[in-house]
Amino acid sequence: MSQRLQGKKAFITAAGQGIGRAIAEAFVREGAQVIATDLNPALLEAVAREVGCSTQVLDATNAQAIQQAAATAGPVNVLVNAAGYVHAGTVLDCTEADWDFAFNLNVRSQFRTIQAFLPGMLAEHGGSGGSIINLASVAGSLKGAPNRFVYGSTKAAVIGLTKAVAADFITRGVRCNAICPGTVESPSLRDRIAAQAAASGQTVAAVEAAFVARQPMGRLGRVSEIAALAVYLASDESAFTTGTAQVIDGGWSN
Repeated sequence: MSQRLQGKKAFITAAGQGIGRAIAEAFVREGAQVIATDLNPALLEAVAREVGCSTQVLDATNAQAIQQAAATAGPVNVLVNAAGYVHAGTVLDCTEADWDFAFNLNVRSQFRTIQAFLPGMLAEHGGSGGSIINLASVAGSLKGAPNRFVYGSTKAAVIGLTKAVAADFITRGVRCNAICPGTVESPSLRDRIAAQAAASGQTVAAVEAAFVARQPMGRLGRVSEIAALAVYLASDESAFTTGTAQVIDGGWSN
């Protein structure tokens, strides 16, 4: 244990499982005070018990709830926006409701949390600021992925949002970076594999093999690998890093 985040307070959305939970675990191991949030109370109970951090039920699409969460948490050093949803389908499959839901959760939630927590970052540190980490994806502006039309559109927007925040606050001590994973083993991926298998008539094994096959490294990413990058971006080691889209995709976009 290197305590790379000793003395830092972090607020994380969608920390009940998958990448968000792995980041919460890694942050706690590195000495951070973590507030892990999620929409699912049962998942948060497990996080509180097994990870040992503070938890809070939060709907990342609820603007009033986000403002209240920021007021309750007080100033934080690190904000991690991990909430998101992966829609399948092309532009011909996307409904107005799909578009609205995807942008509300994947993009607008990040706008709202940043707007709520950024003033406290600036005020607490007198200009020395903190680190905002947004979960984007390699699927979007970095690489077009089949059947990920609205998802890719939202993740491209996240990269634009990240760069804009970074540019606006670079002289005020707040850094903002995006993590762009490839295909990562997670409960979310398992759900998508099952849904795709059911919709296509393929076996779960066949669909899983196709996901693995598109990764040049020959395997899926691990949530622990994404969390390790988040630790770096949250730590003072990355003090010269802002406005970046950090690709961690096993060579998929290369």
